[in-house]
Amino acid sequence: MDNHGIARVARSTRTDEQRQQDLAKIRRYRGLDDQIRASVSRDAFDNPALVDLTSRLLRLNPEYYTIWNVRRRCLISGSLSRPSAGSSPSRASPSTSPSATTSHSSAPCSSSPSATIPPAPTSPTTGPSGTIAETKTKIEKEIDDIAADAAVLKAELAFTIPLLLEHPKCYWIWKYRKWTLEQAILRLPRPLASSVWEAELALASKMLGKDRRNFHAWGYRRHLVARLESDVLLGKSLVENEFAYTTKMIEEDLSNFSAWHNRSRLMFRLLNERNADDEARAKFLDTERSMVQEALNVGPEDQSLWYYHRYLMAQAVNAEGRPSITLNLTAERKSVILEEEIEFIKDLLEDFPKIKWPYEALLVYTLALRKLSPGTKDGGEDKDPKFWLAQVRKLDAMQSGRWNDVERDIERQLAT
Repeated sequence: MDNHGIARVARSTRTDEQRQQDLAKIRRYRGLDDQIRASVSRDAFDNPALVDLTSRLLRLNPEYYTIWNVRRRCLISGSLSRPSAGSSPSRASPSTSPSATTSHSSAPCSSSPSATIPPAPTSPTTGPSGTIAETKTKIEKEIDDIAADAAVLKAELAFTIPLLLEHPKCYWIWKYRKWTLEQAILRLPRPLASSVWEAELALASKMLGKDRRNFHAWGYRRHLVARLESDVLLGKSLVENEFAYTTKMIEEDLSNFSAWHNRSRLMFRLLNERNADDEARAKFLDTERSMVQEALNVGPEDQSLWYYHRYLMAQAVNAEGRPSITLNLTAERKSVILEEEIEFIKDLLEDFPKIKWPYEALLVYTLALRKLSPGTKDGGEDKDPKFWLAQVRKLDAMQSGRWNDVERDIERQLAT
């Protein structure tokens, strides 16, 4: 079974010593769980010792989502300051539930120059009625609270990194990081919160470097970008940067289905924000066609490449009236594009005659061409979708029922 290039470790028979170690680990695990439950029953969420207990238990089992909730409540009840509405430009209510909880981590946190808390402005310490001194004290307290909150949140993010590296597909670690980032929006000034969120893009890149098709990391990256683009953070588009990132990831691994998928999601916005006219859109389509053709020449057996190729052809033909990147292509131009791709695939088959995906593509494209130009039915058997369906049946006899359905659908479409 394909494991995305990550080697599986073969299991070996455990020794008595290893079994004893496992039993000791289980006893330690149960002991920590009992202590945490006892603290929760006493509502002792402001007890720093409870934070340490959650850290120790989560290092043993990060899938224990109840303990993540206890940790959230520890943060809210003790480590973090009480946010005051309107005290920070970035403070908008995050999507958290009453049961959500967090806690202060003992993990070290690194500060960046962009995230430095500015010093309090100098002001007189005395006034007619002490008002200036009181104002200064209030400002200093708010700055101290912001600095403390930033340290706690960065420490929490740092605490989860080793867990994430060891368990890159654990839902609860990713969800906890999202919650922590939302707390940054709620509690920190906008520039500082933005710097915390921007730093997370580097983490997403690191995780995707370890496993280029980790859907958790891709979804997390999309979430980061969407929030950074919102008015509560940067308030500017990152679509050009993200489109370039998909190019980089595809160049590193042509089989990166997630990168191709992300690319397809970005291209509409990319062209709209470029104010691309019909000529620019047609040129963009041709560039993407050339890119995927080069990839298919290298890996014609790669399913992800064929999916993206068919997606591009759907954009070109736009037979069902769906949103398309090329809305104003003439029927003649659509036919030319289909014919060019059909010829490209037929050439590909000369070197790779035993791969199913090219035949499926020819089946789809000849059907689309027949519907665009009914006269092509006299162009020979290789212009007949049923001819290519017969070839697919030979290579994929296991799905005969599916191909029977496809044949009936072809007859229905050609009859209308």
